Amino acid sequence: MNADEGHATIIEHRQVWRGRIFGVDADVVRLPGGHEVRMEVVRHRGSVVLLPMPDASHVVLVRQYRYAIDRWIWELPAGSLEEGEAPREGAVRECEEEVGLVPSVVEEIGTFYPTPGFCDEFMVFYRLTGLEPPAPGRTTARDADEDLRVATFTLDELDAMVARGDICDAKTVLGLAIGRRSQERPRNAQTRSW
Repeated sequence: MNADEGHATIIEHRQVWRGRIFGVDADVVRLPGGHEVRMEVVRHRGSVVLLPMPDASHVVLVRQYRYAIDRWIWELPAGSLEEGEAPREGAVRECEEEVGLVPSVVEEIGTFYPTPGFCDEFMVFYRLTGLEPPAPGRTTARDADEDLRVATFTLDELDAMVARGDICDAKTVLGLAIGRRSQERPRNAQTRSW
């Protein structure tokens, strides 16, 4: 068997830690090439990244404090999936929780592993359109660690924010690039669209 074929064989498995969103495993494995190594892996249920678009030339971002980097940053709304939750359902839930709007159109535009060297998190990116307020009387609560500011930006503003480093979050830069690549060209030449 070639080293670039096959799978690892687990020789010893130990769950080091389990939290609300992810866990950490420390395994001894035999890699496809035959080497035995110890691997620490972050195990994650997966997440969704949202491109909420009120129209073809605007995107909604959230500004939130991120403790790990001790900064407030602008980013695309996103969130971890609940146990057993389908990504599409998670996208709708996160849009309502973080942006306060419910999409009528949910379009998958890409999937990625953001850090496959040490984490199995799988991100599913969605473009959300047809955004409307939730039904009267319906309330949703944000997570305790979410202190969000919601704002809508033009595509030109987003390009400038990325160029200046105001958007420094990899999933957001990637999501904006996927959005640019995947959106159809406008029929009206005066409307800039991705």
